[in-house]
Amino acid sequence: MPAADSPIATLLAAHRRGEHVGIYSVCCSHEQVLLAAMQVALRYDTLLLIEATSNQVDQFGGYTGMTPPQFRDYALRLAHAQGFPVERLVLGGDHLGPNAWQKRPADEAMANARDLIAAYVAAGFHKIHLDCSMSCAGDPSPLPDETVAARSADLARIAERTARDAGLPAPVYVIGTEVPVPGGEASLATGIQVTRPEAAARTLEIHRQAFAAPDLAPAWERVIAMVVQPGVDFDHSDVHHYDRSAAAALSDFIEGQPRIVFEAHSTDYQTEPSLHALVRDHFAILKVGPAATFALREALFALAAIEDELLPKGEHLSHLPEVLDRCMLEHPSHWQNHYSGDEQQLRLLRRYALSDRCRYYWGEPRVRDAVEHLVDNLRRHPPTPTLLSQFMPEQYREVVAGRLAPEPDALIQHKVFGRLAEYARACARNQAGARTAFETSAAVALSER
Repeated sequence: MPAADSPIATLLAAHRRGEHVGIYSVCCSHEQVLLAAMQVALRYDTLLLIEATSNQVDQFGGYTGMTPPQFRDYALRLAHAQGFPVERLVLGGDHLGPNAWQKRPADEAMANARDLIAAYVAAGFHKIHLDCSMSCAGDPSPLPDETVAARSADLARIAERTARDAGLPAPVYVIGTEVPVPGGEASLATGIQVTRPEAAARTLEIHRQAFAAPDLAPAWERVIAMVVQPGVDFDHSDVHHYDRSAAAALSDFIEGQPRIVFEAHSTDYQTEPSLHALVRDHFAILKVGPAATFALREALFALAAIEDELLPKGEHLSHLPEVLDRCMLEHPSHWQNHYSGDEQQLRLLRRYALSDRCRYYWGEPRVRDAVEHLVDNLRRHPPTPTLLSQFMPEQYREVVAGRLAPEPDALIQHKVFGRLAEYARACARNQAGARTAFETSAAVALSER
């Protein structure tokens, strides 16, 4: 597939022609988030880019237990169930490289990374983020840009060969050396350094040289974006918001480069005006992940509070927040190296941190059972308007207006819908009309499923 035939490349070419258009990437595997994302894409008439992260989905299953073909089939099942047109669904792989095997020697880590890339591409993932920015065991730290580029080119060669052998469209690529930490920073106390234009120029040139081999020349023409740090990030409790003036030189730099746009990671919790500004400033690919599952957690905790108030005494409650916290305490591997503090501080972080490490636990059997129990209880005992007003005021207004059913799944998806809709409005062509439509009937599709 030539770059011009790629739906993402076509969209980004329109951006480079001066259209205020971009694409948002939903980096999540949770069913409720993906269903909400499909409703958002339908409502705003956008492509839906769903990306799986290397530690989430890999050739061994990742923390979701899914391999790339299984994740593809899962996304397609949801699309068919939701009536979402599969031709508007694009799958991507995020942070594909030795990320999950950093503690192993580089040769071993890169061998796994090659298998990872092959598995993703063979499964039909079209947008490939080549991320070799991390040091492996025995590597210098930080890793020299030349090594990052050489390893990325190595993985691109695997991707090209895999797509060709499988008879699949050739992938599009994202490169970069200054890649923010997946899932947010541990702390913003030391501040955020915006990538300097000279560093961005060096990254592009070193990668161009690494892709200079004849067999990689076509792949270089399909490099659509570069990851840089525009000055946006978040840690457990704070958000570093976008400052256009701080990123002005970086935006000016990319205007002089053919074809390439910037991909902005860690845009979670940015204000909607900031998302619009990022797209205007050529950060035309916006990544969102923890903010979507944070909204999911908010919805589930709100429903658990309603359940606690609503159900008759003696009724068996789900106790979802307690079940989730107990599971996190018994299996701390996903948060204990990220959170610090006394017992009360850790409890608050486990539940409410912006980094949302509890997102790793929704698939645990006990937690999944508690969610199902909660949903079942509230189907048998529908939330009253007063309790919805207390705990889910945005959803209450939609229910009262007759645009949203007071049904648990619809309430959950509407909460996530609201967060993802900010990204769609920032990226969609018809933004003014889309915003008006959102204000008047955002949840029609959700309530009429």
